[in-house]
Amino acid sequence: MHVKDRIVVVTGGGSGIGEALCKRFHKEGAKKIIVVDQDEERANNVASLVGGDAYQVNVREERAIADAVLDIESKHEAIDLFCSNAGILGGDGEQGWATGASNATWQAMWEIHVMSHVWAARACLPGMISRGKGYFLNTASAAGILNQVGDAAYSTTKHAAVGFAEALAITHGDDGIGVSCLCPQAVATRMLEGLDSAGTAGVDGILTADQVAVVVVEALGEDRFLILPHPQVADYRTKKTENYDRWIGGMRKLRRRFIPS
Repeated sequence: MHVKDRIVVVTGGGSGIGEALCKRFHKEGAKKIIVVDQDEERANNVASLVGGDAYQVNVREERAIADAVLDIESKHEAIDLFCSNAGILGGDGEQGWATGASNATWQAMWEIHVMSHVWAARACLPGMISRGKGYFLNTASAAGILNQVGDAAYSTTKHAAVGFAEALAITHGDDGIGVSCLCPQAVATRMLEGLDSAGTAGVDGILTADQVAVVVVEALGEDRFLILPHPQVADYRTKKTENYDRWIGGMRKLRRRFIPS
């Protein structure tokens, strides 16, 4: 997937990684960038910078995603690349238990981190399959491969996001559909604002969103499924599969370091 002359949609495009992707895709010569965000003002601001279109959409609503895709396809005939990128943090609550997040937080993360990917694919697949081509970039997290200490809801739903991206690639690769799954560790975005540190996610450094966008463009050009802006994650993943119990013990040690009893 080379974005030059392509129609690209980016959810969560009003800030953070999404905004950086929009700007990078514009630099790479995308034909039209559609900036989708719940914050209408932010979507309009980014769209004005990249000569794109802005859509105010709550990705927790399937109908809103479907309507946006229908309208975009009616104007531009096709969506070449759909970047499902929106995300939130939650935390394990005051007790720090894995069950500590409220049901509302769990539900919000499920809808934003998992179902928004499903709903985007459900809306885009008919057109992509009929054309025999199309591409999805689904933003998950290194937490979806490893885990995020102190945020069980985030880790669980990001695991599900990776699983759905795998299923999408397996099921529709023969239909001409490409899939990449973006799994960074800590990135300097609004999600980290107000936090004392990036916690365990920042042990290998905090990247800028622009740095992540550069890695994404390179990986898309190679049709690479797993995109790891922090390359150390690949080694951690190998260690996890080699000795699961030892890895769990190492994560407990990491938790004690960042979240004392």
